[in-house]
Amino acid sequence: MSKLLTDLIEALRCLPGVGGKSAQRMAFHLLERDRERGMRLAHALEEAMQRVGNCSRCRNFSEDPVCPICASSSRDKQVLCVVESPTELAAIEQATGFRGQYFVLLGRLSPLDGLGPEELGLDLLAERLGSGEIEEMIIATNPTVEGEATAHYLAQLARAAGVKPSRLAHGVPLGGELEFVDRSTLAHAFGSRQTVR
Repeated sequence: MSKLLTDLIEALRCLPGVGGKSAQRMAFHLLERDRERGMRLAHALEEAMQRVGNCSRCRNFSEDPVCPICASSSRDKQVLCVVESPTELAAIEQATGFRGQYFVLLGRLSPLDGLGPEELGLDLLAERLGSGEIEEMIIATNPTVEGEATAHYLAQLARAAGVKPSRLAHGVPLGGELEFVDRSTLAHAFGSRQTVR
């Protein structure tokens, strides 16, 4: 294969879930049938890589120094939701009526991967919590070992600033049947049961 084709295939492999064969199929498809869209993709990718950065307040992706969510006067500034990535922020925005603000960690505490408080921007988060503006911090990290450790750390940070920490509920999915729920999820749901009101 030509060097340019090899470089294209290798470049496509950086995408999550794309191995050598998938990258080769994508490259061949673009070159055989869809060069115009391939050029559009290349242009959009170049523009995004050059112009999309992180919001100075919440660390979400943004073309501007402050993202539209942080800049909006209609958002509740007293409630802050902490998520691991922009993907989770988008999921919450699409699935819920949450009208507060966000803070994006861009990861979770993982000393083995070199991700500590500094890499997650927790100094910036502590500054926001200490402003006196925030009353509740919703911790929306994933229910993994690292996510739970991060949630514990975040709860301590919130309490130290006089902010009420809360955690997303975890457990049996809506529409799920108990006999098909895995043991650890069922145990967590049972241990986190709440009084019916």
